Amino acid sequence: MADDAGGSAVVRRRVVIRGLVQGVFFRDTCRREARSRGVKGWVRNLPEGSVEAAFEGGNSAVEAMIDWARRGPSSADVTAVEVSEEQPRGETQFRVV
Repeated sequence: MADDAGGSAVVRRRVVIRGLVQGVFFRDTCRREARSRGVKGWVRNLPEGSVEAAFEGGNSAVEAMIDWARRGPSSADVTAVEVSEEQPRGETQFRVV
């Protein structure tokens, strides 16, 4: 498994966030949070009203993003977060898709 710049193993987690998470700047705030932590991947709205994201990077940075997703931006009301492991894909940036 590859290492990130901090020397920890690179991991990838797929996250689905449910609740009042669309129309509250969740994706843009998520992008800024991820970039500030050096996490790569993407975030998008799903048709049924949830938000899905893929976080890839050092384990501690990815875990910090999952913790952030459990709260979201101040105007969000997160009711559930589902997390699944995936194989790292070598993402090079974090983007809203």
